[in-house]
Amino acid sequence: MGKKELFDIDDFRVTDGKKFSLSDYPAEVKNKGMDKVEGEMLTRNDIEDLAALQDVLYAENRRAVLIVIQAMDAAGKDGTIKHIMSGVNPAGVSVSNFKSPTAAELDHDYFWRHYIALPGKGQIGIFNRSHYENVLITKVHPEFILNEKHAGIESVKDVNKSFWDERYKQICRFEKNLVENDVTILKFFLHVSKEEQKQRFLDRIEDPKKNWKFSTADLKERAYWDAYQSAYEDAIANTSTKSAPWFVIPADNKWYTHYLVGKIICTELKKLDLKYPDISTSEKEALLKSKDILLNET
Repeated sequence: MGKKELFDIDDFRVTDGKKFSLSDYPAEVKNKGMDKVEGEMLTRNDIEDLAALQDVLYAENRRAVLIVIQAMDAAGKDGTIKHIMSGVNPAGVSVSNFKSPTAAELDHDYFWRHYIALPGKGQIGIFNRSHYENVLITKVHPEFILNEKHAGIESVKDVNKSFWDERYKQICRFEKNLVENDVTILKFFLHVSKEEQKQRFLDRIEDPKKNWKFSTADLKERAYWDAYQSAYEDAIANTSTKSAPWFVIPADNKWYTHYLVGKIICTELKKLDLKYPDISTSEKEALLKSKDILLNET
């Protein structure tokens, strides 16, 4: 690796779900090989690269990119999206935030609201929270499953291991179908420590400009920290595939999170070998005629 390639992407990619454990992925990397100033400079370079890649993706109009970002509260999802996507053309990017499902959404299968938010060809779509909430918050609070009105699910006791195993398989099938239809999927879990989340909550309370970010509901969910960690571990272990891998990103240092996510997105998009579309001979002739007309305008 050259000096600027300071990590191996596979250090953060989950390649073997059977052996996956969150304990093997630190929330903070001590030896980053760079300081904050250099990291931010490298991130700016990746932001420029991503803007160029998105321009070709949009022009080619043959593939789509879906970026899934999941994390505990205060891990930096919004900031990461805002930072990494700061240089792209807004016309080619959409961000979908999935809150608690509405009554209309609950009348459909749980993928329905995600299907209609998928990016079209030439587009980058970002799911800030996603279909994975259906194996995360619902696994921590299985009573929410009852709202989905499944046939054969009469009580929380019916939401058993077989239910979750089948749901993981459904998610894998959903993503496999997307990949087979020219959607590149990149999934990021921003791995923040409990101690760092606490500090960020305190910052939100103490800084008047951040008060709006804090919710007592977030504090309530923090009480289920261990249950959420277990749910994330199970979800990632069961749904990280070769074609739609998970990347576990240390999130205790925001600037380093931005650097890693930006670098991974750029690296994976470069593998697509995107190209501007070729034009036919007749189209080239039409361009030359148009040029002559413009140059000879009085």
